[in-house]
Amino acid sequence: MKYEFVSGLETHIELSTITKIFCGCTTAFGSEPNTNCCPICIGLPGTLPKLNAAVVDYAIRAGLATHCTINPIAKMDRKNYVYPDLAKAYQISQFDKPLCSNGYVELDNGRRIRILRIHIEEDAGKLVHRRGDTLVDYNRGGVPLIEIVSEPDIRSVEEAVEYVEKLQLIMKYIGVSDCKMQEGSLRCDVNLSIRPFGQKEFGTRTEIKNMNSCSFMAKALQYEYERQAELLDAGETVTQETLRWNTETGETESMRGKEDAQDYRYFREPDLVTIETPAEKVEALRQTLPELPDQKKKRYVEVLGLPVDDADMLVKHRLVAEFFDEAIEGIKNPKAVSNLILGEIFRQLSTDEQKELFDIRVTAKQMNDLAKLMDGGKLRANLARQTLVKMLETGKDVSDFLSEQDLAGVDDSALEAICKQVVEQNPKAVADYLSGKEKAFQVFIGGVMKATRGKADAGKARELILSMIQ
Repeated sequence: MKYEFVSGLETHIELSTITKIFCGCTTAFGSEPNTNCCPICIGLPGTLPKLNAAVVDYAIRAGLATHCTINPIAKMDRKNYVYPDLAKAYQISQFDKPLCSNGYVELDNGRRIRILRIHIEEDAGKLVHRRGDTLVDYNRGGVPLIEIVSEPDIRSVEEAVEYVEKLQLIMKYIGVSDCKMQEGSLRCDVNLSIRPFGQKEFGTRTEIKNMNSCSFMAKALQYEYERQAELLDAGETVTQETLRWNTETGETESMRGKEDAQDYRYFREPDLVTIETPAEKVEALRQTLPELPDQKKKRYVEVLGLPVDDADMLVKHRLVAEFFDEAIEGIKNPKAVSNLILGEIFRQLSTDEQKELFDIRVTAKQMNDLAKLMDGGKLRANLARQTLVKMLETGKDVSDFLSEQDLAGVDDSALEAICKQVVEQNPKAVADYLSGKEKAFQVFIGGVMKATRGKADAGKARELILSMIQ
């Protein structure tokens, strides 16, 4: 039997504040164990937390960027559990009055994944298991988190991955988190159940904890879907339980069953006051939001006329998109700038990490100067590419590499003579093209560009050569 995939995600995102949520300790990643913590972090008796105002602002910005309602009254609660990663035996979180609720993320297929809530909380420390011992590093304890809880609206592995990637990109664009999954800045708890198509009632769900890689999440969801389907096909039942993904075996493993589920005994955090967010503050924070990824992509395609694939690649990395936007100011042909970025620049930035940092020696202003020469017809694409390579190597301006002669172009009579010479020198290419081998035409264009050092108008050259050989 075929079953419908039903999933919802709880996505934990570490916020990029300089200090922790309730104290002044740094949130810097990669320090020596237990060097970024204080009596408040580890919950020593007599200490009092003080809520970091920037955490509230970041969470509201995240809510606005995902179409949430910002609740005017919110509060903090104690989530009680005894586990060594939080020394005080409880986590300060939000229970029934979160900061944000009822939002959504829209997928490329137009479907909206509803967001039930976004709340703030403190992260726990990190457990390190070594040779039978368990060590605790409290550096991460107290780092501010937002937890984004979706409704069970996800209907495929692909939708789950797209949802996470869109959240990741949105949070990077608005500057609230670097969302580096490899460093634990973004991780997901994934809930999955299956049901026969047409059935309204949900099946029994399982939860896969702490997914910190989209590729692992996809594998885990696919495996768990197939495991649950096999159980139902065999007449057995799915057990509600919490699972972990074993990357070595490629299987989910049980952590605890429903009978072991925690009773967190939430109650209001007595050491923190109510969070009031007036409408004026919400609007002020809304004004600080940049153009969001989907809005930017739509503008690139519908206004600038870029192909969807080009727009996707530019929007994927915020610094790349910002560079492109500045480089095309006053430019009539944005596609030419896009080609240079996705071609010559991306050839030097081969990994996503390099593109994310976008550390190049050419400024957007220098790229804009180059594009203006192309716009004015003074510089052909081939020579522009060659010039950009030199600019990337040296950081120098376009004017340092081009002479007046380079920018003069090729007059019509000279171009006609060059085209005629190239045709006469390549009789085999003429025969190949006339016999239907269209790729042979590149021999002519290549010859013209070589003879003119890239200054010829390729379109004019093509028209002239076609008139000569047909």
